[in-house]
Amino acid sequence: MPLENLLAISLTIYIVLMFAISIYAQSRVKSVEDFVVAGRRLPVWMASATLLATWFGAGPVLTASTEVANYGVHKAALDPIGAGLCLLIAGIFYAKKLWQMGILTISDFFREKFGEKAEIFSAFILVPSYFGWIAAQFVALAHVLEYFFHIPIPAGILCVAIVGTLYTSLGGMWSVTLTDALQMVLVIAGLLMLAFQALFTIGSGDIVNGITTVVSELEAKSPEKLSLFHSTKDGGMLMWVSIVLAGSLGNIPGQDLMQRVFAAKDAAAAKASCIIAGVSYLVLGAVTVSLGLVASYLYQGKILDSILPLLASHYLTPVCTTIFMLAVVSAVLSTIDSAILAPATVLAQNLVGKIPQTRISAITLNRLSIFFIGFATYLLAISGKGAYSLLEGAYSLTMVGLFVPLTMGLFSKIKGEAAALAAMATGVSIYFCHEMMAWHFFLEPVEAVGALKLSPSLTATACAFLIFVIVGKLCRPTEAS
Repeated sequence: MPLENLLAISLTIYIVLMFAISIYAQSRVKSVEDFVVAGRRLPVWMASATLLATWFGAGPVLTASTEVANYGVHKAALDPIGAGLCLLIAGIFYAKKLWQMGILTISDFFREKFGEKAEIFSAFILVPSYFGWIAAQFVALAHVLEYFFHIPIPAGILCVAIVGTLYTSLGGMWSVTLTDALQMVLVIAGLLMLAFQALFTIGSGDIVNGITTVVSELEAKSPEKLSLFHSTKDGGMLMWVSIVLAGSLGNIPGQDLMQRVFAAKDAAAAKASCIIAGVSYLVLGAVTVSLGLVASYLYQGKILDSILPLLASHYLTPVCTTIFMLAVVSAVLSTIDSAILAPATVLAQNLVGKIPQTRISAITLNRLSIFFIGFATYLLAISGKGAYSLLEGAYSLTMVGLFVPLTMGLFSKIKGEAAALAAMATGVSIYFCHEMMAWHFFLEPVEAVGALKLSPSLTATACAFLIFVIVGKLCRPTEAS
C-alpha cells in the first residue's frame, strides 16, 4: 500500500478514536467543575500525563527542532529549556498553594486576592495571550499535512482547527485528560523510534558513534550551531538568559498549566505532577533538539521547514513513518485541545458569565466559548505570521501582565487591588509599546539603553514589580480576602 494511503487510513482511524473517547468523556460531565477541572479527581499519573501532553506540542516537536536545525542549539532557550523549567518552578513553588485555594481559573485567584477589577483585567490579559500559541499549533500541524498529503496550508489550518475545537467541546477537561494519555504514549514512542533509527544509521549500527559523528561534523563545518548562547550581535548570553526566563516564568500564570494543578486530587498530587512533567519535558525536549542537529548534519546549508517529517521519510519504513506521523499529530492535538480549553474557561467563568443577563447554563457557556476561541485563533493562524513568532509572543503577555501580581499575591505581605492593577497596566503597556514600535530590545533607539540589549518582556516585568511595590506601599490594601 502506498505510504500516503496508509497514512490517510491511520489518521482517519486515529481521529475517530479521539472523538469516541471524547464522547465517552462527555458522559462524565455532570457539573461545570467536571467540565473545567475534571471534578478535581486526577491522580498523579493522569495529571502528569495531561500536563506533559498539554505542553509538548508544536513547540518542541516541530518548531523548536526546526529552529535548532536551521540556526543552532541556542534556539532551544524558549522551548524546550524555558518551558521545561516552568513546569519545575510551578511544581516546587506554586502548585500546592494554588490548589489549596479551591478555584477554577487563575482569574479566580485575582478576584480572591485583589478584587473583581483585578479578576476582569487578568481575564482580558489571559484570553488573548493564548491566541498566538494555539495558532502556532494550527500552522505547525498544517505544514505536516502539506508535507505528507499535499494539502494547502490554509485548508490544513482549517481542518486542524475544526478537529481540535470539536472534540475539546464535547467533554471539556475530561476529554482532554483521557485523550492525552493515549497521545503521550504515541509521542514518546514516535520520537524515540526516530532518534534511535537516525543515530543508528549514521553511526553504522552504533548509536554512540552516530552522536559523535554528528557533533564532529557540525564542529568542523557549522560550530555556531553548537553554541548554547546567542551571538553577540543578537544580544549574547544576556538575551539567551532573558528568553529562558520568559519561557520559564511567562506561563506560570497560565490557565492551561494551573487548570491541571486545580484538577489534581490533592495538593501533593498537584505538586508532584508538575515536577514529573517538567523532568519528562526536558528529557523529551533533548531528543527533539538532537533530531534538529541530525537534520543540520544531513542538510547543511539548507533552510528547512518541518524537519521531523523530513527525517521520518528519510530513515523510517512506511509503517514506522505512519506511527511517527500519528505521534506528531498527537503531540500537536494534545496541546491544541488544552490551549483552547484554557482561555475558553476564563472567558466563560470570569468575563461573559458575569454579565447579569446571561441565562445560558455554565457548561453550555463554556462550550460556546471554546468555539469562539477556536474561530478567533483560526483567523490569526491564516494571517501568515511564522509559527515560532506566534509561540514566542504567547509567552510574553502573561509574564509581563500577571506574573508579578500572582507571585506577590502568594508570597508577599504587600497587597492591594491598586498595586495589582498598576503592575498589570505597567507590564502590558511597556510590552505593547515595544511590539508596536517593533523594538527587539528595551528602548532600542536610545543608544545608552539599547546598547545593553535588554529583553523588553523581562524589563517590563521588572518595571511591573517596582510599580507593585511602590503602589502597594502607598495605598491601603483593598483585596477581597
